[in-house]
Amino acid sequence: MRYSTQLSDAVHILAYIAVFSGTRDITSDILAASIETNPTNVRKIMGQLRQRGLIHTINGRPKPTLSRPVEAITLYDIFTSIQGETALIEVDEHTNPRCIIGANIQQALEKEYSRLQQSVEHEMKNITLADILRSISTSAIKSNAENTTLVESFL
Repeated sequence: MRYSTQLSDAVHILAYIAVFSGTRDITSDILAASIETNPTNVRKIMGQLRQRGLIHTINGRPKPTLSRPVEAITLYDIFTSIQGETALIEVDEHTNPRCIIGANIQQALEKEYSRLQQSVEHEMKNITLADILRSISTSAIKSNAENTTLVESFL
């Protein structure tokens, strides 16, 4: 099974914009190098973030900005920008209806998965980009004290 890293990439892009906005140009090539992905993927994700109102961009200007304060952007906002209203986990609909388990597992799992979905969404709504930037900033300073001036506003 392959897992999507688009949520992580979207958080990465937003964090990068928050830290470096106003200090340097922020192009899809620069973001792609930081994420270790390709610029096309970055542009796709940025388009989704822009459509959902999390960032502002102007064509031809490498100066994206956040559309609201980092305290007002939740992990849920970012997730739904990338995934839409998709469930985090899905029930396998292709099971054998002639098997006692295969015929009944969808109903049992849908109930439990729905409960999990609600719980995870609630938690994601309580985690902000500010929380993530605080953690990034703490680690960045621990690894190199010279990072302090760049990230101290997020502590």
